[in-house]
Amino acid sequence: MKKILLSATLALITLFVANQTALAQTKAEADKWFAAQQYLGGLKIVPAPSTNTVEFAKQYKLNKAVWDKVFAYLKRTNLDSLPVGKYPLDGDNAFVSVTDNPTKPYDKTTWESHRKYIDFQYVAQGAEGMAVAPVASAKITDPYNEAKDVAHYEVEGKQYDARPGTFFLFFPVDAHRVNIKVDGAEHDKKIVIKIKYTE
Repeated sequence: MKKILLSATLALITLFVANQTALAQTKAEADKWFAAQQYLGGLKIVPAPSTNTVEFAKQYKLNKAVWDKVFAYLKRTNLDSLPVGKYPLDGDNAFVSVTDNPTKPYDKTTWESHRKYIDFQYVAQGAEGMAVAPVASAKITDPYNEAKDVAHYEVEGKQYDARPGTFFLFFPVDAHRVNIKVDGAEHDKKIVIKIKYTE
């Protein structure tokens, strides 16, 4: 009996170590793919360092055609002169929303996440703060609303300045808080592209 238990324990340990090694390789591979930036197809704006590289690499590979359409759209479109409004991109797989709004004090913004869509957020003019934190460590304040594709949270996260030249990606695992007022900017023009999350 002891031999069976010992063998089973060793097998579980071996499996755990193998899984951890595979995960590390996946993260390393995702980081390498992310840094190469071939997915941009010549687009001059770049992803923020806060990007979850594993999720991005996985979603890009699962839904490459849609991501390529998104990057091609951004490359051929004058984002500075794009009027405020909503624009179709690829049916319900991807659509664009352009806003030009005042930013808000931190305490007037909220943490949120989405399940059906990934948020691609790019500040074309002005600036705002964007914060990110793992959903896994967040406390739910408003449960997920399927009709609105949103849940709200309380959590501590890291805030970044979002300015022209850098885009942010928020996946279902990312709680995010956006539209935060930063020094030197009272408002911003922002392009948000909703990209369907693929299981």
